[in-house]
Amino acid sequence: MLWKHKRVVVTGGSGFLGSAVVDKLRARGYQNIIVPRSSNYDLRDQEAIVHLYKDAKPQVVIHLAAVVGGIGANRANPGRFFYDNAIMGIQMMEYARQFGVEKFVAVGTICAYPKFASVPFKEEELWNGYPEETNAPYGLAKKMMLVQAQAYRAQYGFNAIYLLPVNLYGPRDNFDLESSHVIPALIRKCVEAKENNDEKIVLWGDGSPTREFLYVEDAAEGIVLATERYDGSEPVNLGTGEEISIRDLAQMIAGEVGFSGSMVWDTSKPNGQPRRCLDVSRAQQYFGFRAHEGLHEGIAKTLAWFLARRSKRPQAAVN
Repeated sequence: MLWKHKRVVVTGGSGFLGSAVVDKLRARGYQNIIVPRSSNYDLRDQEAIVHLYKDAKPQVVIHLAAVVGGIGANRANPGRFFYDNAIMGIQMMEYARQFGVEKFVAVGTICAYPKFASVPFKEEELWNGYPEETNAPYGLAKKMMLVQAQAYRAQYGFNAIYLLPVNLYGPRDNFDLESSHVIPALIRKCVEAKENNDEKIVLWGDGSPTREFLYVEDAAEGIVLATERYDGSEPVNLGTGEEISIRDLAQMIAGEVGFSGSMVWDTSKPNGQPRRCLDVSRAQQYFGFRAHEGLHEGIAKTLAWFLARRSKRPQAAVN
């Protein structure tokens, strides 16, 4: 019951993952949730962060704010993705320490793992190589929060934990083809191809890489459980422990959409990391988290949300 009365700041709380975390907190009865808006608090700016902590006086911070995107966005913005994510994390945690925050939940990324990590990825292998090149700046920027959390715990006794969610998807995801991740991109491409009676869609790479996907509501549940139950220094994976090839994923989504055209694989585009699949035993052991939503069911829900949103778009006037 004590947790429900904590003042909790959720950075990025109006975003894809953040809004799901806020929903989970509210469903549990949390009464003091603060979601800072970027228009009021630019988390890259030191003074803005100081003002946030003075205004909100949080006891718990769940740091989800990030600049993110798919392979294309990472390739186009490596400097921005590194700086913005690193500076937000470093300053948010430093001033949390200075302002006496009781607990800081740092949410990292699967992109922090080495490119050729052994499958399934175990948390102790995080430092056994360099991340996949196209998203290394983003992955390393977020990985610095792990270093900071462990250093602050050792020197200051600061209670910061670090979580590593795998690729997320679900309702409210970003479907912009310039910056989206693979599932929303595939859904949109298949839907638009079906609407336009296109005979084919063009997809990046050769379809051979594997990925693991975690439904956003499951991810939010894992983050809230860790917030309430986990106080350790070790990083913890959040995922399902199941992988699927991009080729099989594309076929699954095409079937769900009802697109029967062909798929052309553009091998001049990068594949990204060869495989991604997590060892998820630590999350279950440390704070009782296990994912529940199956991939097929989760994609169906995500597609339904996307189609409902598209149906509400203003229609062009017909003369």
